[in-house]
Amino acid sequence: MAWQPCVGRIAHWPLNLYSLSIRFSVTSLESPRPARLKAMTTLSHPAARPASANLRGIAWMVVTGFLFVGVTGVVRHLGSDLNPVQAAFIRYIIGLSFFLPMLLRLGRRRLATRRLGLHVVRGIVHGMGVGLWFFAMARIPIAEVTALSFVAPIFTTVGAALFLGEKLHARRIGAVLVGFAGTLIILRPGLAVIDIGALAQLAAAPLFAASFLIAKRLTETEASTTIVAFLSFFVTLTLLPAALYFWRTPTWEELGWLCLTAALATAGHYTLTRAFRAAEITVTQPVHFLQLVWATLLGLYVFGEVPDVWTWLGAAVIVTSATYIAHREIVTKSAAEPKALAP
Repeated sequence: MAWQPCVGRIAHWPLNLYSLSIRFSVTSLESPRPARLKAMTTLSHPAARPASANLRGIAWMVVTGFLFVGVTGVVRHLGSDLNPVQAAFIRYIIGLSFFLPMLLRLGRRRLATRRLGLHVVRGIVHGMGVGLWFFAMARIPIAEVTALSFVAPIFTTVGAALFLGEKLHARRIGAVLVGFAGTLIILRPGLAVIDIGALAQLAAAPLFAASFLIAKRLTETEASTTIVAFLSFFVTLTLLPAALYFWRTPTWEELGWLCLTAALATAGHYTLTRAFRAAEITVTQPVHFLQLVWATLLGLYVFGEVPDVWTWLGAAVIVTSATYIAHREIVTKSAAEPKALAP
């Protein structure tokens, strides 16, 4: 395998990312809970968010994109040798083990939640989506999986307006639609046979959208650490029955790669909750489209998946859309802030 020389160093990477995640998590919990919850409640209303908050949300989403593309690369490297549901289960149980020392340190009171039902529902829908995603990742190119994942922001943006009360400004709607048009340029529906892996990814899209919306609601009252910990726990339970049915003993190399996957994905879910807390979903979702660029480059330089001209054209449309909407949002918020502060 092309990446085999790197396996000896894998064991150290999850620990480094885990330590970084711990540092961020503990810092976010240092302030008194009532004050923190008051700040969350205030910023959950769209009009209360300053330009700097949306900029922080965009930055967190960019980091999230890098982390999740790293997950994509590792899963692609593993291929179809390991059943996708079993691979997803092992990834989540390893991710859950990363949290155990931190959970013990924080104690039961710091992790208490009054919204256990939302955590359970999110774990179930996210677990189903993860299983489908692992299946798709082993069967179709990285760029195609990433492009198809952009169906999820369509559901997410509409759902944010229907269930979270966020306003759909014309520029945001335009950015999402233009970004989706970019994915259509890449896939060229009707001109190629749709693989079963592509159908699996399309089925996963609304499940991930529901998970994102629930996460956004949870950030109003829950700490980032609590949200990610409960997600890891309930997704693991969701995947357990199918993983036991398809179980085979993984090799040490497979366990090493899945360890890295768990570290990257756990860190990615943490940065995702930070992005949701800092900014509205309709602000951060256009930035999510940048993942296609990173995924395409990864497929090109690591796996030799040479993208055609349509892939580059679609990626250019998506990047232009994401860059424009982020710039306009910051300009609009900056212009509105002095008026909001005037007596």
